[in-house]
Amino acid sequence: MKKLLITGSNSYIGNSLIEWLKQYSSEYIVETISLRDDSWKNADFSKYDAILHLAGIAHVSSDPKQEELYYKVNRDLTIETAKKAKREGVRQFIFMSSIIVYRNSVLNDGVIDSETIPQPKDFYGESKLQAEQGIIPLGNDRFKVAVIRPPMIYGKGSKGNYPKLSKIAKLFPLFPDIENKRSMLHIDNLCEFLRLIILNEENGFFFPQNKEYTKTSEMVKNISEVHKKKIKFTKLFNPLFKMLVHRLEIFNKVFGTLIYDKRMSEYKYEYRVKNFKETIMATEMESNENEKNSYTS
Repeated sequence: MKKLLITGSNSYIGNSLIEWLKQYSSEYIVETISLRDDSWKNADFSKYDAILHLAGIAHVSSDPKQEELYYKVNRDLTIETAKKAKREGVRQFIFMSSIIVYRNSVLNDGVIDSETIPQPKDFYGESKLQAEQGIIPLGNDRFKVAVIRPPMIYGKGSKGNYPKLSKIAKLFPLFPDIENKRSMLHIDNLCEFLRLIILNEENGFFFPQNKEYTKTSEMVKNISEVHKKKIKFTKLFNPLFKMLVHRLEIFNKVFGTLIYDKRMSEYKYEYRVKNFKETIMATEMESNENEKNSYTS
């Protein structure tokens, strides 16, 4: 039986993984700990086989006043936690980094392969990268360090760009049809991947993603179909939108291309438990159910 500690109480990934591992209740014991104050420093880490480090600042900020805080939380706290884990005999430390570390290193085609060198665009990405650089040297045969660099994560209760696109798909009758590709990762596929990483005590860098790349307009179409909404797609504004992709970050996030070479995301065991259409159906139907319950409770 594996005993897992998740840092960062009430995180989206952490809560989802706890629910996922309930299917394997005889194989995993999961506990969480908050790192918001210094009380965690007195906790006994020696009883855990693995630590999944999720504590950190997840949103991107351009406010220079926040820069010091990002490094303190995303970098320094990560390194301090990993060092404590190693000292106390934990066998595996898993750090949730992000595809954001590549933000300035992809060319116009937006493809990340095994030769792409991370080059963050902001202090959020830089704080993640420096955290990686601080914990990787700690690894050895007795202390496995695994760094996960996922693309956009989505699913029931997720935040970020996906809920915004979902809202657009349900409200607007017209949407741009632009040829782009995005790597994405449904929360169930991520949870299964993390389960396998823990089970096999893996170390190194990992780049999980869905089997299929996502085209933004195709995703909007799938969402609208779940809700039986009619939406038309147009290429009329494509020249303008393609120009804005290279000038405005919001357009780049929605209509730009950012993908991992699929070979980077292969693993010795299959972790993609849902295909893309199934993930959209699951996410939208679960969200619908939540909305209904919020009105009736």
